[in-house]
Amino acid sequence: MSSHREAPEISKDPVADSTDLYAFLSPDHSDKVTIIANYLPLEAPDGGPNFYEFGDDVLYEINIDNNGDGVAEITYQFAFTSEVTNPNTFLYNTGPILNITDTTWNRRQTYSVTRVDQSGTTVLGSGLPCPPCNIGPLSTPDYPKLARQAINSFGSGITGTKVFAGQRAEGFYVDLGAIFDLGDLRPFEQDHNMFGLTGTGLGQMAQGVNSTAEVNVHSIAIQVPVKELTSTGTHPHNVTDPGATLGIWTTASRQKARIYENTPGINLDSGPFVQVSRLGNPLFNEVLIPLGTKDYWNSQNPSGDSQFASNVANPELAGLLPVLYPGVFPNLAAHNTTGQPRADLLAILLTGIPAGVVPGFENETGPTQADMLRLNVAIRPTTSNISNLGLIGGDPGGYPNGRRVFDDVATIELRAIAGATLPLVDPSYSPDAAAGAVSMGLTSGPADLTAMGTENYLPEFPFLGLPHSGFNAEVDR
Repeated sequence: MSSHREAPEISKDPVADSTDLYAFLSPDHSDKVTIIANYLPLEAPDGGPNFYEFGDDVLYEINIDNNGDGVAEITYQFAFTSEVTNPNTFLYNTGPILNITDTTWNRRQTYSVTRVDQSGTTVLGSGLPCPPCNIGPLSTPDYPKLARQAINSFGSGITGTKVFAGQRAEGFYVDLGAIFDLGDLRPFEQDHNMFGLTGTGLGQMAQGVNSTAEVNVHSIAIQVPVKELTSTGTHPHNVTDPGATLGIWTTASRQKARIYENTPGINLDSGPFVQVSRLGNPLFNEVLIPLGTKDYWNSQNPSGDSQFASNVANPELAGLLPVLYPGVFPNLAAHNTTGQPRADLLAILLTGIPAGVVPGFENETGPTQADMLRLNVAIRPTTSNISNLGLIGGDPGGYPNGRRVFDDVATIELRAIAGATLPLVDPSYSPDAAAGAVSMGLTSGPADLTAMGTENYLPEFPFLGLPHSGFNAEVDR
């Protein structure tokens, strides 16, 4: 969660494991879209001497569908190259790194950015530097400076594009320990059936525990003018404009064959690239796709997601909640017995929400069922009454209208599965009180953007906070 170690095979390949995807109109440039794709889950800040980096043998892609067919019309490709400048030391750096060009930094990484669209292939930049990992006060004494030096721009002003690739603080927050201990949601654990067990210690820790606190990720971030992503080449300002909604997902691919040479560490990759990871909506593969199908799902294109629609229409977790919490979700239990498909979840996750369901809001992309983040670029960034619960918190600038870095997507999607969004398609349905109270227990309120137990979000590109220092890792934990 969001997509950390979500499938058996990709959990063994962290450099290709897409963990989170964000897409939103940039609050610092509202005519631009910022997209952030995170990889390498749960990085320990003190992970030396071989600190984390992107895979040189992985093709990372950010995909944009602007006509609703679940196929990318625009793709941004990122390919990385690593270099050891001094092979005779075991050290990542042999002195303070004051600039990203310093020779004291021994293991450095650069990348290229390529745009692929109907007009062809355009290399936007190559040899672009990543910053080092945040080692500590002696190795990286001015990390904000190093991070700024790694922001690259193409063009200028409102027509320019920015890119960044490197380590950031994990911005996603979730109580993994509670969720995967047989759905022991801390706010309701006193009501759990406990499977007849006693002496489990339930109730000793009612507050949520942020499982992703004080860890880092590697982020690929790009900020692009809206008009370069839409099918019309303009920035629509009418929410109902059929060209206003973009579908966005990220993928990672590896070449089909690998030959291990006799020389240790020297391998030869060849053949076409094969997709091994993807991510659109948070939690989709994690919570909705069965264990035996998760890696297969990672290999598929969103245009074929109708094959997974039954998992959305009848989610396993919706059936489990009334069983795990007897008497807490009676209305959801009654709905489950009808066998009616969850049209609310099908819309939110696979087609977008059509006009007329939520006043003044829509992000429908058409009939093709596809797991994509759907961003209506005609909806301006929210500047007041911001809610980390997004649309269900009365804030149309947040999830499921794209996803901002601070949106509490775990709470949002758990509430939706618990029935909070069923009245959107069935006005006669009354959600259980618990459906609106399900929470990770990590925030004190829907607009509490400073006490989320997360990591120093930035008001400008690349928005995710500075990575945690390896030297301070144990102190921070």
